[in-house]
Amino acid sequence: MFKKIDPKLLTDAVFFVGASLSIFYLLTHILGEEGPARKSKETKKKAKLSLEKLKRANPGLNLELSEYEKVILNSVIPPDEIGVSFEDIGGLDNIISDLQESVILPLTCPDLFTQYSNLLQAPKGVLLYGPPGCGKTMLAKALASKSRANFISIRMSTIMDKWYGESNKLVDALFSLANKLQPCIIFIDEIDSFLRERNSMDHEITATLKAEFMTLWDGLTSSGRILILGATNRPDDIDSAFMRRMPKRFPINMPNAEQRHKILEKLLENVDYDFELDKLVEITDGLSGSDLKELCRNAAINSTREFIRNNVKDGKPINPNEQIEMRPLRVHDFIESVTPSDSLIKKLDKLKIDPID
Repeated sequence: MFKKIDPKLLTDAVFFVGASLSIFYLLTHILGEEGPARKSKETKKKAKLSLEKLKRANPGLNLELSEYEKVILNSVIPPDEIGVSFEDIGGLDNIISDLQESVILPLTCPDLFTQYSNLLQAPKGVLLYGPPGCGKTMLAKALASKSRANFISIRMSTIMDKWYGESNKLVDALFSLANKLQPCIIFIDEIDSFLRERNSMDHEITATLKAEFMTLWDGLTSSGRILILGATNRPDDIDSAFMRRMPKRFPINMPNAEQRHKILEKLLENVDYDFELDKLVEITDGLSGSDLKELCRNAAINSTREFIRNNVKDGKPINPNEQIEMRPLRVHDFIESVTPSDSLIKKLDKLKIDPID
């Protein structure tokens, strides 16, 4: 009554249906959740909040953004949210003065330089270079805050995409968004990792991405209100073509004695201490601004630890109505937070200070 089914025909039918479902799932996966310029719900939510903030802060701006510009939007930091000013930075007065005169004023007040408009525009690129921990990133944030410019902090992961051609579109969106948000500063930390020396061994995607970036950089609007700001501790690794586009270069070196004194004054501004600051300045030779900040933090921890050991016993909580008074910081609090090297021992001996409290 029933015809016998050919096993080969049944097998072919099963394979056909399986292959069709696989292709359908693959296309849905590619064009749906993982397609170019697609974002998670969390990313979309952040982009929407960022867009609302920018509209409130800049009601006159054209903020009709493409999908690619919305991806870059998550990297935009309004100047009100930076929270760093030049007053927070110690020991870099000369560089700050030069930045204010040659970068900030042309960026924010181009009308001041109309007589020499072709010569006194803000540079298209500024490079901050020097050893790690000397304040390059902090200086970049203060520059954006002081200039009241929108700050786009770009990481490689933001503009690198696994889809062919998408990275170039994201770079194009970076510059088009900066054009809409001007005055705008595009900050690239560790810029040598992106714009390093080009050679024949570069991957095709990396080579085209650098070429696209360079072309768009040269095509910045003539108003001079978009600035590429880079920071690096390896300036020799940056390609010469990109270095040419950053004519203003500021070396941020290890702080000397005068600069360390200003940095320590700033760090200990609201702190009680019972020693001459010059002693601490002398024994911290060779430390960066970041090292000095960590040194002061550890000194405060040492003083706090002593208070806890003397006043908090057997797990008994501190009376919330009792005023807590820490003793003033001593030089020993700073010394105990570092390993005494031979050079430090010599300095302490010269100052007649025992490295052991």
